[in-house]
Amino acid sequence: MSAPFNPSDPTDVTSDLEIKDAQVIFNTVWRTLTEDVGHEHLTFPKELILLGGAPGAGKGTHTRFIMQARGLTCPPIVVSNLLNTPEAQKIKDDGRMVGDQEVVGIVLRELLKEQYRDGAVLDGFPRTSVQVECLKMLVDRVVQLHGEYADTPLAINFRRPTIHAMVLFVGEKTSVDRQLQRGKEIEAYNREVTETGIGRLHEVRSTDLDPEKARRRYQVFKEKTWDALQSLKEIYHYHFINAEGAIDEVEANILRELQYQSSLELDPRTFDRLSPIPLAEEIIIHARQDLVRRLDSYELEHSELFGKVVELVESRFMPIITRHALSGRAIVNNEDSLFDDPLALAMLIDIFSERGFNACVDKTIRKTPNSVDLQTGTIGFLEHSVYRIHIRFEGSSIRRG
Repeated sequence: MSAPFNPSDPTDVTSDLEIKDAQVIFNTVWRTLTEDVGHEHLTFPKELILLGGAPGAGKGTHTRFIMQARGLTCPPIVVSNLLNTPEAQKIKDDGRMVGDQEVVGIVLRELLKEQYRDGAVLDGFPRTSVQVECLKMLVDRVVQLHGEYADTPLAINFRRPTIHAMVLFVGEKTSVDRQLQRGKEIEAYNREVTETGIGRLHEVRSTDLDPEKARRRYQVFKEKTWDALQSLKEIYHYHFINAEGAIDEVEANILRELQYQSSLELDPRTFDRLSPIPLAEEIIIHARQDLVRRLDSYELEHSELFGKVVELVESRFMPIITRHALSGRAIVNNEDSLFDDPLALAMLIDIFSERGFNACVDKTIRKTPNSVDLQTGTIGFLEHSVYRIHIRFEGSSIRRG
């Protein structure tokens, strides 16, 4: 049996030799990239989410959700898909890993593509201590480029990078069970495709068919990749995700970890510019209590006006809203002079909010001819306000077929 795996026990296993190897590998790759694309085209993503995890932890399952949470629309970069040479495939089938120099070279070249300029999910990198060191050197170089181009027209292409390290963790038993279950599902799907001729065959890993190979793959993660991922904890935004539970539970964990942190992600000058404007989450914390306090003040301090607004909502608005119960959307035009008082409009919006509706008001001025100067031909107009109230709410779940 393998020794117990304690996910909270990080160790720094990077040796001096590994650091020297990383320096040689990175400098070689960087020199080649510079020669191929030019110094001014070394434009890497503003945001990188380094997605790692145990085999069977659900990286593929949760990638789309992670990208939605961060507003990324480009496809994820799956390192195992980039390494599709026959030699690399043989190594992967045995549960082993492809060499660091090949991985670093392919990954950095992929990251230069324009579609990843704003951000990318990088699935499966870094996986070794050498790759971690190469990543550190990459970030250092990108920060240098940021400073170099800060006051030039190209500054927008060289923003200060934000790095998230996200690790999905499951124990050995869960990992092996999920790998083998995935193999069974792919085999069943492929049999159906073969029998019916409908669809395309899916690749099935040999590690998903053999319990011993599945355990070996987990051990490689435990002995090699885990320490490499843990070493990122003190450098970048680090998110440890317990992936043992159901999909919705894991996604809730991910969402909590990826809450927006503008002070960490924005350029300092941008953050200072925006800091006087509060975050939405700061405003909504006490929104319900503030609403209740305003409504009570209307009743206690402006009872007559408040009563008129409530009566108007009940008699004029609710019949129209009721007729639109299916769609959950109604528009009411009103010319009552009551709303010329801004406090009455505020009451109207708060009343709807308290009752579960969302209301907003547009005001326009309508001019009606009411006199003519016979000597000059000048037409006099009477102005009055028209209030267009948009009301939205959750419509009926019953729909006509």
